[in-house]
Parts: sequence; C-alpha cells; structure tokens
Amino acid sequence: MNKQFFHRQITFRLKMVLSFVLLIGFVIVICLVMNRTFLLGYYENYKIKSLENVYNEATTIYSSMEKDGESVEESSMQMESLMNKKAMNAYIFRFETNVEGQVPIRFLYPAMDVFQQFQIWQHIQSYLVGDIAQESEAESAKPRRKKELIVNSDKFFIYKVYDEAMESNFLELIGTIDDTTLIYIRSNYQGIEDSTDISNEFLLYVGIGAMFFGILLMLIISRRFTKPVLELSRIAEKMAGLDFDVKYNHGNRKDEIGILGNSMNRLSDTLKQTISELKSANNELQQDLEKKEQIEELRTEFLSNVSHELKTPIALIQGYAEGLADNVNDDEESRNFYCEVIVDEANKMNQMVKKLLDLNQLEFGNDKVEFERFDIVEMIRANISSNRILWEQKDIKVIFENQAPIYVWSDEYRVEEVINNYLSNARNHIDGERIIRINVERREGDIVRVSVSNTGQPIPEESLTKLWEKFYKVDKARTREYGGSGIGLSIVKAIMDSLNQNYGVENTEDGVCFWFELDGSDSI
Repeated sequence: MNKQFFHRQITFRLKMVLSFVLLIGFVIVICLVMNRTFLLGYYENYKIKSLENVYNEATTIYSSMEKDGESVEESSMQMESLMNKKAMNAYIFRFETNVEGQVPIRFLYPAMDVFQQFQIWQHIQSYLVGDIAQESEAESAKPRRKKELIVNSDKFFIYKVYDEAMESNFLELIGTIDDTTLIYIRSNYQGIEDSTDISNEFLLYVGIGAMFFGILLMLIISRRFTKPVLELSRIAEKMAGLDFDVKYNHGNRKDEIGILGNSMNRLSDTLKQTISELKSANNELQQDLEKKEQIEELRTEFLSNVSHELKTPIALIQGYAEGLADNVNDDEESRNFYCEVIVDEANKMNQMVKKLLDLNQLEFGNDKVEFERFDIVEMIRANISSNRILWEQKDIKVIFENQAPIYVWSDEYRVEEVINNYLSNARNHIDGERIIRINVERREGDIVRVSVSNTGQPIPEESLTKLWEKFYKVDKARTREYGGSGIGLSIVKAIMDSLNQNYGVENTEDGVCFWFELDGSDSI
C-alpha cells in the first residue's frame, strides 16, 4: 500500500480523535456554564419544595394527634424520623396563657430546656411581631439576621435568611397547624454555593480525564473503522488489476462498512460477469465473422432445398403436360389420369408455397398474436370429428378421453394450426396398432399440456432436435409418398415461439409423442 494512502488514513483517524475531543470539551463547558447559571436557582426551588412537603407532612402528623388521639410522644417520634430524612430542624409550639416571667408558649416538639426554648422563641418572635424598632448601641453592634420573604401563602411564609453570626444562609418556614399551634422549620442553604464550586471543579477534572481516556479509546475505535476501509482499498486495487476473486469478508456487520463491503462484492461479481460477457460477446463476434461464409452457405442450401422440393412436381407437371400435348395416349381415361397428376402436383406446389409464406410471416413476427379464452377440449373434439373420414380411410383409431371443458388463454387460430400439424404428422407416420392418443392435462402452475401420440417406429435420438428445422425429413421416401414438405413442424416451432410456450417430442414404448403447453384460464 502506498504511503500517500496510509497518510490519508492517519489524517482520518486524527480527525475522528480531534472531533471527539472537541465534542467532550464543548459538553464540559456547557455543563460548567449551566451549573454556574442555573444550579443555584434550581437548588433553591428544590429546597423550597422540600420545606413545603415537610410542612404538609408535619401538619398531618400533629393533626392526627388531635383527630385520632395519638400521644405527643408518638407524634414526636414520627417528626424525628421525618426530620432525619430531610436533614432539617423543626419546632412545633402552642400558645398558652401568658404567665409573667415565662415563655407564653409550650413546645410540643422537640424536647428542650428553658434556655433553648428562649433562644428559639426569640427567632420565632421576630416573625410574629417584627424586629424591635429601637435597639441599644450594644445590641445594634451585634451580628443581625437579614430576612427576605420568598413565599407568601395563607398557611405559611418562607424566608431566605442570612445569619451574620453564623455567616450562613438558611431557608425558614413559619406556618400554622391549627388556631393555636404553629410550626417553625429551618433548613441550611449555605452549602449550595460551595457545592456548585466543588461540582464545577470536579466536573472539570473529570472532563480532562475523560478527554485523555477518550483519546486512547478513539484511537482504538478509529482503528476498527479504518482497518476495514484499508481492506476495501486493497480489494479495490486488486479489482483495478482485474482480479475479481478476492472478496470482503465482513461477517455479520449491518453498518455502513458492511453495506459498503456488500456493494464492493456485488461490484466485483458484476464486473467479473460483465467482462466475461464482453469476452464472450467478442468471441461470438469473432465466430460470427468466421461463420459469415457459413451463413451464405446455409442460404444457398436453403435455396437448394426449395429448388429441390419444387423440381420434382415441376418435372412431373412438365412431363405429363408434354404427353398430353403430344397425344401420347388417345383414350380419355389416360388423358384424365395425366390431368389428375398435373393438378395433384400443382396442389402440392401451392401448399408448399403457402406454408413457406406462413412460416416467413411467423418467423418475422408480421402476424399479431390475439389472446382469447377458449375451450381446448372442444377444439380438439371438433378437429377429430371433421377429419373422421381421414381416420377411417387409413383404418386409424383415435383415442381422446377428455370430456370436461378445459379453458386456456392463447391465439385460437394458431393453436388450431399446431394441433392440425401434430395430427397430420401422426396420421402420416402411424404404424403397428395404428392408434393415435390425444391427451389434455393440467400441470403445476396452471399450465395445460396437450400431447399427441401415435404408434409406430421411434425417431432416432440424433434426429429429435432436428425435426423442427425447415425441410428436415427423417424418412425422405415416406415423406415424398404422402406429399410432405418438411415445413409443418417448423411452423409449429415458429407458432410456439411467438406464444412464448414450451413444446417438444419424445419417443414412447410403442411410438412417438409430440406435445405443447398453454396457459390455463386462471394464470392471467
């Protein structure tokens, strides 16, 4: 393989690897931008939905305490489980009669000492009555909590809170369970920004690692792609050298490479067949040129055969006509005999010329084939009936057992001419028991076969294929005896070729069988 092609393949592999690297880099950049832009807002919405869900579940838990009679301890256990799963803190309290020096509420969940209750109450109080309007200098110097209302509904409020003392963000919900019971839920919100930074940094490292791993993987994968391409290139080079025996073995690949391999194999087979056909055509052309003289000889032979067939009746007509002119025999009976011979030989010449004209029209396709549906059984039966006197004159027994109609599609006139030729041929060559059998049968594929058999001498095997040639005669003396011209079976061949149907002849145990086939009435 040349270095230039190898260089092109390496470039193709590098293009695949670089495309993969650029794709991974683009995906990483998109992910970083999406994280920076949308992750914080998405996380905030997620935490708000979580607070709302926890509020609804806590409300259900403590509402069942009043409705179903559950104890505070049972409800507290359920709340503890809920808070652990959601990683939140919740406080449920109920307003009571204010006793001086005590917190005017009772905490239902969780259990806390007085100091913890006081601290939580300070947070809750800021939501209920607002921040103290005036603070002392010392108090104002203390870190404060900055609140931002983000959800306002009939049952609860959600605030985003920044605690300066803890330097953290929180989401806090304050809502009602019933007329005297409130719930305060707190969730840490600070970690999302750090998590976003960590996520982006981790994604960057993962992306760089994925790039290096992807480069190695693409080098391996690209080899799997370029290897069959190189193999196909090798096959193409061999095909260019007219070597079509090599094939691409693609196994069971169904992808584009497999399709290309199949196409290359078909192209190889097609080129091989085409070149073979061209060589054959060239050889045939050369043979045609070599046989040009033979064709001329065949034409001469054909004219010779026609001349020979016409020579005998012409000679007889001339001889008997001269005899009549010279009054060789004066009696009326002899003159009548002379006239009958002349008329008979003239009729033979006329029949031969007609058959030659019919054969010429059939071979050159001058007659249009007219297809129609007709009963072949009725046609054969009518032919047998009209020629009954000929069977009786030669003491011939005709056996035709078909009774039910069998319809075919064909040219009725031409089929009748084929049947006439077969029956005439059988009648003139009959011998032995002097039986003619006609049979019509349906075959596979809705094909109808008509066969005409006669008892007598079999035809030599070497002559079976020559029977369809013009002027070919197996027994010339016998053919001359009944006035045959050797054209009848040539007409049969031309008719069956024009109908695109099969025909043939075969020897039987007691004679010869000629047959032909037609399309049945259901085949069109």
